[in-house]
Amino acid sequence: MFGLDQLLGQDQGDQALQQISNQVGAEPSLVNSAIQMALPAILGGLANNASTPEGAESLNNALDQHDGSILDNLGGLGSMIFGGGQQTAPPPQTNAGGILGHIFGNSQGQVAQQVSQQTGLGTSQVAQILMMLAPIVMGYLGQQKQSQGLDAGSLGGLLGGLMGGGQQQASAGNPMLNILGNLLDSDHDGSAVDDIASMAFKNILGGK
Repeated sequence: MFGLDQLLGQDQGDQALQQISNQVGAEPSLVNSAIQMALPAILGGLANNASTPEGAESLNNALDQHDGSILDNLGGLGSMIFGGGQQTAPPPQTNAGGILGHIFGNSQGQVAQQVSQQTGLGTSQVAQILMMLAPIVMGYLGQQKQSQGLDAGSLGGLLGGLMGGGQQQASAGNPMLNILGNLLDSDHDGSAVDDIASMAFKNILGGK
């Protein structure tokens, strides 16, 4: 199963898991199970968008706003994303709602419900987990984009590699992806790619 330790490395992965667990008030083992279901789905949604030239270019532009600095402050992840009572709009790096909206569209609530049913966590807890995962993923991808000098045409390869050689393989190890794929397939043609690509990626992830 693909979790934060595979994405970020053991130390940062453990730190992020602990912060997310503290934020949602749940045992790390349960939170980790939810992450292992949700993380490949987030990456899969991004990979589907990157499979079209327009989507890849939009994602490439969005990643220019995500330099990976959020990964250096995982201890303050909750306050950065949820604002700690502040009323100001979150910066693009932590605009979790905007990121998830582009990936899942109106299915975000259904995604949270499905993960909730599989793990026993409350839907509100899963929603918070998703909101904390989204900026982490974008921060990591932005960091990789900078360090490897990637362009729009390279992002699909990066995402495919992270998912272990493709979404089909990831789906075989994570039945949740089949459920999530059905949720995203809004026109029921058997493919979520066209449906996700038609979502709000016309606007750059991060608020523009």
